[in-house]
Amino acid sequence: MARILAIDFGTKRSGIAVTDELQIIASGLTTVPTKELLGFLKDYFAKEQVELVLIGEPKQMDNTASQSEVYIARFLKEFEKQFPDIPVKRVDERFTSKIAFQTLIDSGLKKKQRQNKALVDEVSATIILQSYLYK
Repeated sequence: MARILAIDFGTKRSGIAVTDELQIIASGLTTVPTKELLGFLKDYFAKEQVELVLIGEPKQMDNTASQSEVYIARFLKEFEKQFPDIPVKRVDERFTSKIAFQTLIDSGLKKKQRQNKALVDEVSATIILQSYLYK
C-alpha cells in the first residue's frame, strides 16, 4: 500500500503529516514554508509512494469558506498541474489548530516550546489525517 499525506495549508507555512505504508498510523512529518511546498512534495513523491493527498478545508462556523480558501484554491490548481495522477480530498479542518495547541499542552511541553507555530501546524496536519483515517 501507499501512504496518505495530509497538508495543513497556511499562507506562510504548511504542516505535513503522513501515514505509514499500511495506512494505520498518522504521524507528523514536518512543516515547510508554503512557498517551498510544491518543491518539497516533488522530492517526497519521488522517494515515497503516496496514493492520496488530504488538504484541510477551513470553514467558518456557518459552514462558509474562510478567507484562506482563495490561497488554497490557487495551490490546488498548481498541485493538479504538477501531480495529475495523485488524487486530492478536502477535509474539514475547523478547530484543528486549537486541538493541536491543547495536545501540546497535554503532552507536557513547556510554554516556550508551545509557541513554536511550525509544531502547531505539523500537529494540525496530523489531526486532519487522523480525522480522515478514523471516520
